[in-house]
Amino acid sequence: MTKRIIVGISGASGAILGIRTLEALRLAGVETHLVLSKSALLTIASETDYAPAQVRDLADVTYKAENVGAAIASGSFRTMGMIVIPCSIRSLSEIAYGNTTTLLTRAADVVLKERRKLVLMVRETPLHLGHLKTMTRAAEIGAVIAPFMPALYTRPQTIDDIINHTVGRVLDQFDIDTGAVKRWGEQVPAIGET
Repeated sequence: MTKRIIVGISGASGAILGIRTLEALRLAGVETHLVLSKSALLTIASETDYAPAQVRDLADVTYKAENVGAAIASGSFRTMGMIVIPCSIRSLSEIAYGNTTTLLTRAADVVLKERRKLVLMVRETPLHLGHLKTMTRAAEIGAVIAPFMPALYTRPQTIDDIINHTVGRVLDQFDIDTGAVKRWGEQVPAIGET
């Protein structure tokens, strides 16, 4: 099977995380299938210097969020899984409860029903009990919940350092090593060592 991953970018803050994921997957030689929510287009414009067309160009195949008949909406279309990065609470809720209204959430639902890996980088803070219960529900049905939580043991010097490490850790879930992850005990002295 071709190494193939679906990338969903929702409207949550952190669009650069999804963009950097696409860049890293391209460098790793992984075929990407991208779906952007309508809100993602607004967030990309607000938070980055990328135009939506530039983001789409980073993927091998792109789909409109309304195209629920796309290849990635079918379990017969084989993939390694899907990453929703960033994942809004709305997308999380649709995925967790199977109330899919867009291709992004439908593709995630298909990944779960086919027992493939689904990683959700939930972006919200603070979290109320409803958010936490929804994350629990998503985890119970097979999703990996990977909130954006910077690893400070890497001693990041720039925001790019944080983003690259975070994206690398997400791609670790698919056994894709980007070379950007500073691994504990390998490159950073353990506590108490000099």
